Order: sequence, then structure tokens, then C-alpha cells
Amino acid sequence: METIMTSPITTSRQGDVLILTSDNPPVNALGAAVRQGLAAGIEEARNDASIKAVVITCAGKTFFAGADITEFGKPMQEPSLPVLVDQIEALDKPVIAAVHGTALGGGCEVALASHYRIAVPSAKFGLPEVKLGILPGAGGTQRMPRVAGVEFALELAAKGDPVSAKQAQDAGLVDRLAGEDSLLADAVAFANEVVGKPVPRSSEKPVTVDPAVFDVFRKTNAKRFRGYEAPETIIALIEQTAGKPYAEGVQAERMGFMKLIMGTQSAALRHIFFAERKASKIDGVAEDIKLRDIKRVGVIGAGTMGGGISMNFLSAGIPVTIVEMQQEALDRGTGTIRKNYEATAAKGRMKPEQVEQAMGLLNPTLDFDALADCDLIIEAVYEEMSVKKDIFGKLDKIAKQGAILASNTSYLDINEIAASTSRPQDVLGLHFFSPANVMKLLEVVRGDKTADDVLATAMAIAKKIKKVAVVAGVCYGFIGNRMLIPRQMEAMKMLHEGATPEQVDKVHVAFGMPMGPFQMSDLAGVDIGWHRDPTRIENIRDALAAEGRWGQKKSAGFYDYDDKRQPSNSPRVAEIIEEFRKKTGTPQHEITDEEIVERTLYTMVNEGALILAEGKAQRASDIDVVWIYGYGWPVYRGGPMFWADTVGLKKIVEGLEKHGFKVAPLLREKAEKGERFN
Repeated sequence: METIMTSPITTSRQGDVLILTSDNPPVNALGAAVRQGLAAGIEEARNDASIKAVVITCAGKTFFAGADITEFGKPMQEPSLPVLVDQIEALDKPVIAAVHGTALGGGCEVALASHYRIAVPSAKFGLPEVKLGILPGAGGTQRMPRVAGVEFALELAAKGDPVSAKQAQDAGLVDRLAGEDSLLADAVAFANEVVGKPVPRSSEKPVTVDPAVFDVFRKTNAKRFRGYEAPETIIALIEQTAGKPYAEGVQAERMGFMKLIMGTQSAALRHIFFAERKASKIDGVAEDIKLRDIKRVGVIGAGTMGGGISMNFLSAGIPVTIVEMQQEALDRGTGTIRKNYEATAAKGRMKPEQVEQAMGLLNPTLDFDALADCDLIIEAVYEEMSVKKDIFGKLDKIAKQGAILASNTSYLDINEIAASTSRPQDVLGLHFFSPANVMKLLEVVRGDKTADDVLATAMAIAKKIKKVAVVAGVCYGFIGNRMLIPRQMEAMKMLHEGATPEQVDKVHVAFGMPMGPFQMSDLAGVDIGWHRDPTRIENIRDALAAEGRWGQKKSAGFYDYDDKRQPSNSPRVAEIIEEFRKKTGTPQHEITDEEIVERTLYTMVNEGALILAEGKAQRASDIDVVWIYGYGWPVYRGGPMFWADTVGLKKIVEGLEKHGFKVAPLLREKAEKGERFN
């Protein structure tokens, strides 16, 4: 039996107005069938004298929210989006874009090519292509400056953040606001008003600009754009085409688009876009598994981590019972939570009533038994196995049947913790990253006996509290911290061999990291994990800690810090390093930037290959997600495993062998076969 393909575009008439409606769930992406349907509708309007105007609208939750990125890298089916938007604009009858939800990327370009734009107040407009390492490729960089001005165009295209319908109206992008529930009726009325008037074409408007705008914009956003190719390409493109005819500008836009989409950065950014979605899928667990109901969460510990963890749930409207042993610690913890919320409100990101709403969901208590009615209990205490096992033993006695018991451990064995209960199937790790109310990553650690529904519930709740969750297996340090260990070890060894902390850190910052290994150590605290005996000095870190150089909190660590926490090189640290070089008799050599990369970053890739081979990560892209969202790996490099693919696995193996490292069998095998991780 033949299948009849129906177009996602339907046409209808209201008097002389032709209405083109897209129904292509979930976001009305501008795939080939949508483009073909729109082109056919425009052609119908061109050929039918009884049609006086066209309204383009969308069914469902949103206007066109962008291109169909599954088409990237494949041969483009006609009409391409640039061709379609030109067809829309060329029509000699008014075309009105009626926008609700979000008009993003290609959707915003369709609206720009339309002669008029009407939107509901809740609508948003944006050109987020830059976040995938590309630029608006269907006239967005050329029409937007003509419609809404160069400064507005730079904000939208180079930053990629959406703006409200009101902001769009103030800039001239939106001609009129519709009633929230009367968009189509208002759009048709608008169309009837403009019938017979000369159609205003965006591409025919002049661009007026003060040339100084571009350098001011570059300087203002220098930190945000550091390392990224697409923002500067967009700025330069708008700058160079500002006084030129539209046709010339569009040609330059096309060339810029092709150059970016063929580049490594765009491939990396698109890789992470898909990797984040893949990470939420659990291998071997049915997608429709019945989840456990989480109505109240318990948190043990009101310190920095416990407080931050609690905030995630409170912000999502989930009540939290937070338990401490001392009243002073409890008061300090709840005070910090309130202070954090009030700081957010002061920046305008929360309303004062939302602060009170969140705090109203918090039940601070010294009574451990108050956790009995919680559906998920997260332990966030000191990183010591005996302490954690003791807590889980107590939880086992008071937690209700079916409650999920989680440990916020960074390194410790979840199986051993689970064994201190009579219900190991209900136990797993939830490794939040500090500050827990800000950092997006959550490592969900699956114990040997963790039940499938417990794991699936944890992944679902992570989404609810706006975390990017990755499933990890049980091993020391899980995915992220396990890969951090060889990096930190090699960085420290190089101090003995002739490198300085600033030299090692500089290479990492130049690579795109927010900070290097020693800057990170100072931020986290040099004393973390220190044995606390100032007379036992076995390494450089012991020497620093013994002198109270505990990092930024003491204004001294591997660096000296001023009262604004700005670092400077420390003569005392140089002396300590020199003392250890003499004491250990380590041979010195000139350490190059290349050696630093090979010994600190190639070793991470090697550890990643071991993690994959052991099944401690489900897929290479999950490792990339962990490092992007948990450790500040530059997104435009796509995560350590994707980056290794771009460097070439053969080159990684050679670099590791040069320095005498044992190469992970999986890494060697892939290198020999010419394969990639992703």
C-alpha cells in the first residue's frame, strides 16, 4: 500500500489573506519538507490574483525555532533556506510573520525576510547559530543590521542569546505586539491594513553605523569570546559589509558560513550539542521504566556542598529537609542559602517573593529522624569512608522503604557505602560539583547493585533541577576526578624537572581552560586531603600546607594573592621548589609547551580510554560532557576524547610513548586502525 506523505505546511484562507501554517513538532524546525511547503505557499500567493497578503504562522508551542541540524553535513535539499527567504521577501504582496514561542536562527531569518512581524508579548527572537560555531547563513547578518541596527545585530548574532518581543519591538524588529491569545486574528487584521501598500523589503534598507561600535563591542565581550572563532567572524562580517549592497554582503555571509561549518570548532560544538542529549540515555534501561516518586528530598550536611545541593531542589519547587549535628552549623548553612538567594534577587534574576517561596520549602533540623518521610536522601558530609558508612547504616534504619539513598562523594566506593545498608539496590552516588547550586554537571554513579528504576529516577530528577547528568561506574574518582589525577601528578612532577607553576598554568589557559592545575589547586584549597602534620613534609604540597599556604583563602598558595585575589608569582614558592629539586636530585631540563600538553592532556585522554574499556563511562561523548560541564574544558575543543580525535590518536600514542607512559590498549588499538573515539 502506497504511503501518502503529507506536508507539514497547510494552507487556508481568511478572505483575501492566505495563511501558511507549519505543524512540524516539536519545534517546527525548518527541515526540507517545511521549506518546500513554504515555497509552494509563496508560489501559490504569487500566481493567485485573489490572494492579497500572506500570514506565516506555526501550530504547537513555537514559531520556527531554527534549522534542522540533523541536515548538517548532508547534501542540502532544495530549496535551501537562503533561497526560500529570498523568495518570501521577493513576493510583491505583503507577508506577515506571526510569531509565538521562539523565532530562533532560521526562524528569525524567515521573520526578517517577511515584510512585517507581529508577535505575542511572551515570544522571543534570537540568532543562536554562534553557539554551534557557525553564523546565521540565510541573510541574518545582513537583514538584521538593516531592520534593527548594527548594535542590536551584534548582540543577537555574536552572543547568541534571545531577546523578548518587547526588546525586539524597541529595536524595530517587531512591528506590532498581538494579544497573547489572538495572534492569528491580529495578524490577519494587520495584513488587511497593509494590503495595497508598497512592501517594505529588509534587504533594501540602508545600514547606518558608527565604525567605533565594533571595537567597543569586541573589548566589552573579549573575555566571553576568548578562543572562539565564530563571534569574531560574525563581528568582522557585519563590520566589512555594513556599507555594501545586500547582494555583496550575502555572498560574504555565505563564504563565512561555509568556512565555519567546515571547521573543527563548529564540529566540536555540534558534537557537544548532541553528546549532552545522548548522555541522558541509560544503556540497558528501558526508556519507559516506571520512576520513583520524589516529593521531598533530605540533605545531610548544611556546609557549602549540602547548602548548594539543597538550593537546586528548592529552586525547582521541591521541599528539602536539611539535617546538621550542631545548631550553629545549621544556622550558618541556612543563612548562606538565604544570602545566595538574596544576591540573585539583587541582580534581578529572582523576585523577592521567589526567595521567600524557596526558603519556605526548607525544613532545617537537628533531628536525623526527620529524614524518615523523604523520598531521596543525599549525604553531603566529610569525604571519609567510615563517616559515610556510619551515616548510611543509620539511614537504613530510619528511611522509608523505596527511598533512594545517595552519597555526594567525589572519589569513594559506592559499593562499599551501599554494603553498609540492607538495601544496596536503593543506593547510588550523586556527585555534585562545587558550587553545587551553579555548576551544571552531575555524575550519577551506578553501583553494582543499584536498581534500574533508581538510576532512571536520578537521571530524571537531574533534568528537573536543570543539571546535565552523566552515568558513571564505580572506580576511584569516577570519570572526571579519575582523569584529573594524571594531569595533576604530571604537572607536579614537572616542577621538580624545571618548570614553574605559572609556565604550566599558562599553557592550560592558552589551551582554553579557565585556569591551570596550580591555579585550580589554590582555588580549591592546597590543604584539601593534606595529612595535617606540619612536621611531615614529603612533597612540595606538604611544604606549602605546613607554612599555611593553603591557597586563595589564605592569600598564599602556589601564588601570592592581593586583597582582590589577583595572583602574582611567589619568590617563596620558587625557593620551596628549588629546595625539593636539590633534595631529590631530579635532573633538570628545559620543559616546552608541547611537553606540558603531552604530559598533562595526552595522559587524560589515555585515562579516558581506560575508563571506556572498563565500562565506567557509557560512551566517549559522556566523558566529553563531564569535562565540558564539570571542569571548564573549552567547549570549542569538544571535550578531551573529541579533541584527541582532532589531534589524531596516532599522534597521542606517539606523544605518550615519547615520555614513557603505558598506552591504554583501547587507545593503541584505535590509533592502529585509524579509528576515532567519537
